[in-house]
Amino acid sequence: MALSIEKQLEQYTLQHPKEVLLVSIDVNGEPDEILIFRGFSSSLVRPTSPDPDVPVMPDDASITAIDRLAGPYQPDDLHYLERQLSWAEFSQRLSPN
Repeated sequence: MALSIEKQLEQYTLQHPKEVLLVSIDVNGEPDEILIFRGFSSSLVRPTSPDPDVPVMPDDASITAIDRLAGPYQPDDLHYLERQLSWAEFSQRLSPN
């Protein structure tokens, strides 16, 4: 069974523990931002379940951009490694499963 996009991004952050991903998504016309760090996802806009097995990104979400940041995440002092990557651009960095 293929991993969801969210799980793929979480796996990436486990392999790159000094990076934080800030993923901009669109959910039925509503924007959201998902922060992914060391294998965990959290929404910056919507409530996030305390259960890590509950996906943060709905199945019908579309990724509008992915920013790579140097960790740790400090909202007042962001250090971008790359900005505004598309899912197609970012997905090329993922290890084949």
